Amino acid sequence: MVEAAGIDVLSLLLVLTVAWVFGAVSERLGYPTMMGELFAGIVFGPAMLGILQPSELLSVLSELGVFLLMVYVGMEVDLRELFRLGPQALLIAIGAFVIPFGLGYGAGLWLGVSTGAALFLGLAMAATSLATKSRILADLELLDTRIANVLLGGALASDVGVLIAFAAVDSYVTAGSLDVAEIGLIVGQALGFFAVTLFIGYRFLPLAWSRIEALSERYGFVDRTTAFTFALLVSLLFAQLATLAELHMIIGGFVAGMFLRQADVQPSLYEHMHTVIYDLAMGFFAPVFFVTVGFEMTFDVFFESFWILAGLVAIAFLGKIVGSWLFALPTQLSSLEGLVVGFGMNGRGTVEIIIASVALTTGVIDQSMFSILVFIAIFTTALVPATVTWGVRLLEAADELVYVEREADPG
Repeated sequence: MVEAAGIDVLSLLLVLTVAWVFGAVSERLGYPTMMGELFAGIVFGPAMLGILQPSELLSVLSELGVFLLMVYVGMEVDLRELFRLGPQALLIAIGAFVIPFGLGYGAGLWLGVSTGAALFLGLAMAATSLATKSRILADLELLDTRIANVLLGGALASDVGVLIAFAAVDSYVTAGSLDVAEIGLIVGQALGFFAVTLFIGYRFLPLAWSRIEALSERYGFVDRTTAFTFALLVSLLFAQLATLAELHMIIGGFVAGMFLRQADVQPSLYEHMHTVIYDLAMGFFAPVFFVTVGFEMTFDVFFESFWILAGLVAIAFLGKIVGSWLFALPTQLSSLEGLVVGFGMNGRGTVEIIIASVALTTGVIDQSMFSILVFIAIFTTALVPATVTWGVRLLEAADELVYVEREADPG
């Protein structure tokens, strides 16, 4: 028993080491850290060198990693900003979801996979990554341009939409059949989850925090640790509610993160809470998740299903760009601006990998399809910096790069 525990600890040490090294190299090259962590899992995992192997400890830490990652992603979503989004961003978010989802779902049916697998394939095609876009736009010093406003707003709305759709697909797959009564029950449970969390988020959390702060002023017991514990308890509560509603716990974590941001916590305490969750997720748990995702990759797909891989990559790449561009045409954006926004929306990153991982774990897709989806996430994310840079140069040459003045933050 002691020997087994030692082996697990050694595996954890090696996983974190290779994740740190490969992540740092990836970031130095201008790509998201998670891409380096994925490559580390592929290189050192069963697919290539076989030095690292799956274990129960890594599996548990991986589950916690994706959960905390979604709490952090939720804390990056400002609901008030989402409701204030202009029609341009919302319209592009719809186009960037509907067109790729429809193409992915149709491709799944054409390939002869199950309806559930086709739905997950559509979701993976529709996914995007807000964090990836924020980093790239900041690096290119484009945050004060019109395309950046529309792109970030569209990615924000798209992230929320994809995860809500994920809840619906997860409910359908859980039903396992077209039994109208059973599906109705599961949809009712999902709606009940959102109703309960909306009530807790808007009514209970601000009240609970104000009471805690009142007690703090009287007895002085609330500190930064208490703020983090409060956030963790809320996240676990929402995860449990999601589980009771037969949804994946990451939906609960995402919703909890959104409402934690709206809870009117003291700025210094909220900043500490946000920082600790970020450090735990990105510095420890999420790297374990991405490295172990690399364990599941197989290169057989490049030899056995190459044309399927090529076709799905083309659908993913073109579907997101065309969907964003088409739905940008009725807006104030020029046709070229719409194309550049499509380039930016094309990076899927973390969200697609999480969707693919859940689908594999639940047995909805096989390892071959999982490898294809992970490759699509890596490929499309890697292309974003190059395509957006090229698109911005075209905008500058055409004198269509529009800068906007940012309003002062009233807070």
